[in-house]
Order: sequence, then structure tokens, then C-alpha cells
Amino acid sequence: MKHKIENSFLRVEVKEMGAELSSVFSKDANFEYLWQGNPDIWYGQSPILFPIVGRLIDDKYTLGGKEYTMPKHGLARKRPFALQSATETEMIFVQSEDKKTLKAYPYKFDLIIKYMIQGKTLSVEHTVVNKNEDVMYFSLGAHPGFNCEIGDELEFEQNETLDTEKIDLVESLRIPKTTRVLTDSRAITITEHIFDEDALILSGIKSSHVTLKSKNQGRTVKFTLGGAPYLGVWAKPGAPYVCIEPWFGVNDSYEKKADFSQKDQIQSIPAGGAFSFTWSAEVSG
Repeated sequence: MKHKIENSFLRVEVKEMGAELSSVFSKDANFEYLWQGNPDIWYGQSPILFPIVGRLIDDKYTLGGKEYTMPKHGLARKRPFALQSATETEMIFVQSEDKKTLKAYPYKFDLIIKYMIQGKTLSVEHTVVNKNEDVMYFSLGAHPGFNCEIGDELEFEQNETLDTEKIDLVESLRIPKTTRVLTDSRAITITEHIFDEDALILSGIKSSHVTLKSKNQGRTVKFTLGGAPYLGVWAKPGAPYVCIEPWFGVNDSYEKKADFSQKDQIQSIPAGGAFSFTWSAEVSG
């Protein structure tokens, strides 16, 4: 089932399954900004990544001496959310633990996703609530895909010098190799082969936002990163979309950690606490 919010400029739709964004339609431009999914290319549109981002070694991790199994990008994206409340321009979805999740991730939690539109801007707030009597460890990420063409550019707010970490294409794990992406410059051009070796995995970014710029159509998406320590940029090679992915977490490397609490870029919440971040997309053109 899908739910909708809209104003004079935007119409936004969200699926209950995964609380996944399914449409960001500009009434002014009569244009759909969000990738509409194609199982022959990439069936997703904007999955929410929780409680891991990317892949674990052998899809397993150890917590408190016990081994658990977790699929790539975690559990939330393939479980339904409940619509908690809605107005014309806001809607809030909630997902909580159940017996099945506790077998894979032994924490009680609420994952709350709030969609808001104001003018030509969509904001998406992610909140994780720790309902346990001890610290809770997790990762959290967003994965929205926006329609684009080869030759479009992703421009950072300010000049950046950035390297991408590399991924083993078989295991989807980080390997000890990097490639320079930007040297005191701002724009990454979306080429046919830029994602031949999987996603760009960027960290140390100074900019608060990036802007996806259409080379031929004059459209833009100004995307605010929400303070995430990592930014993934990805598409299937040559496909007409690009995913802009703020991550509070990252794929495992081949360096196996003794405990989930030691995982690279793991986040933590004290008992009874909460963690929030918000990304936004302002469209024009």
C-alpha cells in the first residue's frame, strides 16, 4: 500500500513496505525525480538501511559472544512499517522489533521515518529509539535513487579532495585500495563506466550538500547530507539514475572484528536514548 502527501509544488508517495519512497513528482516541471524501479536494472527506489549498511563478512556478526546472521543492508527494507500519523504535508511511519528480528538482531527498537514537504523540498527524518536496558549498536543509511542521464554532474557545495574506497565485486566487502575522485574540485560527472567497480564510497566530506545537475534539461536536486560520515554514490553501470546515499555505517572490510560493537563506523545509543538524522532534497527545473 502507498501513502501520499502533496502541496502546490510536489507530490510524494511512500510504500508501507520498508517505508520506501516511491515518487517525488514536481507539479511545476511535470517531472518524476525519483527512479521508478526496473527489475531488469535495479528494482529498488529508496531503501532504508538498518541496522547495517552494506554487507557483513559471510553475512554474519558476533555480539556478546553469540553469532548472528544478517542480510546485506539489514532488516528494515524488507519489512512493513505502520503509518503512525499523516497530514497533507507530513507522514510518519514506524517499524519495531518482533520475534523474527530478535533472532537476527537482539535489540528492541523503534525505527521512525518522517516524510515532510515544504515548498519544493522533501525532508526525510530517520530516528532510532533504543528500548533496551543497555547500549544498542547499529548502522543507518539512506539510499534514494534519482533519475539522471549520462553526462549529468554531482556537484559538491565546496571544493573537495576525496578518495573512494574500493569494493570486492564478489563479496561486496571493502578492500585496502583507494582511487582519487576529486582533487580540490567540486564536480563528479556521471559516466557510463563510473560505477563499473561498484559504488563510490566517500568520507571526510566538508560540504553539507551536493547538487545533482542535469546537463541537458536544466533540472537540479540539491541534496543535504545530514552530517553523515560516509556518502555512497551508486548506480548500475550506464543506468539512467544515481543513488545519493548518506551512511552512518559502512560495508565490512576483510578485517574481522571480534564484536559488532567494534564494527567500522558503528553507531551507539544509550539505554532509553534515540539517534536522528535528516536528509533533504530540493528540486528545481
